Amino acid sequence: MSFKIESVDAGSPAAHAGIRAGEHLVSVNGNAIGDVLDYRYYTADPELSVVLANGEGTERTVHIRNRNYLPLGLNFSTYLMDEKRSCANHCVFCFIDQLPSGLRESLYFKDDDMRLSFLMGNYITLTNLSDEDIEKIIRLRISPINISVHTTDPKLRIRMCRNPNAGKCFDIMRKLSDSGISMNCQIVLCPGLNDGDALRKTLTDLFSLRPAVNSISVVPVGLTGHRSGLYPLRSVTCEEARAVIAAVSEFGDHELYRSGERVVFASDEFYILAQLPLPSAEYYEGFDQLENGVGMVSLLKSEFSDALSAETGELSAPKPFSIATGVAAAPYIRELAEMLSLRCPNLKCRVFTVENKFFGGDVTVAGLLTGTDIKNALIGQDLGERLLIPASSLRYDGELFLDDMSLSELSEALSVKITPVPNDGAVLLNAMLGRDTAQ
Repeated sequence: MSFKIESVDAGSPAAHAGIRAGEHLVSVNGNAIGDVLDYRYYTADPELSVVLANGEGTERTVHIRNRNYLPLGLNFSTYLMDEKRSCANHCVFCFIDQLPSGLRESLYFKDDDMRLSFLMGNYITLTNLSDEDIEKIIRLRISPINISVHTTDPKLRIRMCRNPNAGKCFDIMRKLSDSGISMNCQIVLCPGLNDGDALRKTLTDLFSLRPAVNSISVVPVGLTGHRSGLYPLRSVTCEEARAVIAAVSEFGDHELYRSGERVVFASDEFYILAQLPLPSAEYYEGFDQLENGVGMVSLLKSEFSDALSAETGELSAPKPFSIATGVAAAPYIRELAEMLSLRCPNLKCRVFTVENKFFGGDVTVAGLLTGTDIKNALIGQDLGERLLIPASSLRYDGELFLDDMSLSELSEALSVKITPVPNDGAVLLNAMLGRDTAQ
């Protein structure tokens, strides 16, 4: 197997060694390259012997000295050097199955790729791993691996993932644990399936793999309004949310006493559903599960408070502006605006709650807001001179919403300048004060 080199970064070790675009990478230090993980691992040595082939298959060897451990500088047709691995499951709670029709095709792709787990933080189910894949994880020390566990009961996991391979999950995790591979775990909680005693068993099993299990998040199932013909699920109730928080707190408190680390956390959504105050930022230790919505609000509030406390002297009020956010975040954004108004009495800031009608159901997070819903909620409103929106609602390039409306189209429709703001309290403070938020 070989991979065609599409381009070579100027000034890189590969460029200095004379490697050219169009050549094929065959091996590094005698090791065949099968994908990006092999490439990253075997090019990390300070002395490299790189075998290349031209279009006719004629090989040549290039020797590279890379004592500063710089990236080699080769680029291939895809980030992974081959195709992404798709999910083989049919999970009863799959969010992608609940998407409305008519979205761009890429949004319907279900990835379940161990390489993206390591490189990008994606969560995988382990159901499409071969024995060779598992051995590769161990051999290359691919760690941490992020795993969507949901339950450690084999029969229940097969039922939830609707894949006969799903029951092997905990056995694979035990093997990874024995080999020193670190794991971050996610549990999507579905009422009546993996809650109650099933949740307690899952947490007990996961804690038996400590310290290899580095962190655990428990998040409520997200249900859109597009579930026709899908498995009958319902939302978590207030009482059920409180029961989950109680169980998570019990296991976390015990582990905190035993090892000094809490390890398991309920997502912010559970506290909102339970109508309970969120823990302080200190509670969440290293925020290992931030991308799962664990501690996100507390961290934002802490960063905002610290940044505001660092401000000296009198703060001048900016010209009137507005903030649009989702149902879940709106009360906390209003709290921050009120905090700022104590230091800036003439502050004129309106916080608008945008209901997610595009997805419907119980979707309340800011990151899934669409341009259409923001436009429909705010059109005709007095927005002041600026509108701040969550940057997480935009695609990675910062321009398109999930419904393919562009940021410029929304700005034109609302006749206001729009500033996307990341989930960072200090950046949010600067944006509210009208300062430059460029990162």
